[in-house]
Amino acid sequence: MLVLKNQVETCGLKKELFERMILEKENGLKALLALTGFSQEMFKRLTTIMRIIDDAELDKLTYKDKWLNKKTALDFNEWPDKMISKLIKENKFFRKGIVNIFFEGSTVPFLTKTIPLFELKKLSISKLKFELPEMIDTLIRYKEKGSRSGKKENNAEILIEQILEKLGINFEKGDLKELIKNTPDNKRTMDFIIPNKQKPLIIIESSFLATTSSGQGDKSKTEISIDALIKSYYPKAKFIGFVDGIGWYVRRGDLKRMIAAYEDVFTFHKDELQRFEKFLMDIIVLKDKKC
Repeated sequence: MLVLKNQVETCGLKKELFERMILEKENGLKALLALTGFSQEMFKRLTTIMRIIDDAELDKLTYKDKWLNKKTALDFNEWPDKMISKLIKENKFFRKGIVNIFFEGSTVPFLTKTIPLFELKKLSISKLKFELPEMIDTLIRYKEKGSRSGKKENNAEILIEQILEKLGINFEKGDLKELIKNTPDNKRTMDFIIPNKQKPLIIIESSFLATTSSGQGDKSKTEISIDALIKSYYPKAKFIGFVDGIGWYVRRGDLKRMIAAYEDVFTFHKDELQRFEKFLMDIIVLKDKKC
């Protein structure tokens, strides 16, 4: 990185310097990620987006037609690190595409709508110039990522909460009493219980994942068992899920098992949120009419 810093200061900020670094240096890609604050996991998500999304501007920026053949285009599994490294060494257009993303990715409309702002700000030319304020920013983002993502205002669940409050629908969170009483070892803290724990009409679980983990398999199995318990102890309640994020996309087996547990599944796309509002109103209005 010190060698690269001297080259940038001597020759100016040029894409060729970064292309050469990730090609020739064993740790070249790691250095680029460290400089910008991108984790290896997030970078893998980024390459997956480059592969699977059909967006004219993004495809042009990444030279997608020069490195993605028909066979690999149909492969929905996430590429392992070794495969990405191999393609970097063997295909100059893939190298150019990666470097372009770090230089210009924050200007692509699709990425600005898809990548969380906290991550998008790492795709900054200023970071590649080794400017001190930007390097401090990188350090802070690296340190705060875990604690920040766990805060309520940065959680996808806040969108559900805002919709419920807008529609004036009461809800609670926590454990369902019948499950505590009858199956204490299998009880589960629910994200949203509408309208209350005593007589739930709708039970909602939310899972938005930008990265993958071995725990996703366990989570999908747990949801299936919880669905069975809800059907047993709360037969009138609808158990639905919000499942979204590239982390689920690349774990398709776990995703299939996960959504099998729910009566209906929503994402956090604008159209899906509108469908969720209609879903809520249909059930609440129907219930009120019966009363």
